[in-house]
Amino acid sequence: MATATAKHILVETEKLCNKLKKEIKSKEISFEKAAKKFSKCPSGKKGGDLGKFAKGQMVPEFDKVIFNDTLNVVHGPVKTDFGYHLIEITSREK
Repeated sequence: MATATAKHILVETEKLCNKLKKEIKSKEISFEKAAKKFSKCPSGKKGGDLGKFAKGQMVPEFDKVIFNDTLNVVHGPVKTDFGYHLIEITSREK
């Protein structure tokens, strides 16, 4: 079964999500600091770290990114029922 590790930032608006993505890409703030400061998910306290999980454990919108897109790149905004996410896939195993 495919597994991955990733970190994410969950915010309420697409506008804030895009702003944070721009600031992370330009190195104004690190992904981890942005997660600690802005994420609405409890994982924010750990810099957004979600740990290791299997395909199917996250919502479908999340899995689509986690198990298909490029590693070590900030993806998003990804809209789910929870809000808007920035996602960085840190590892993946088939």
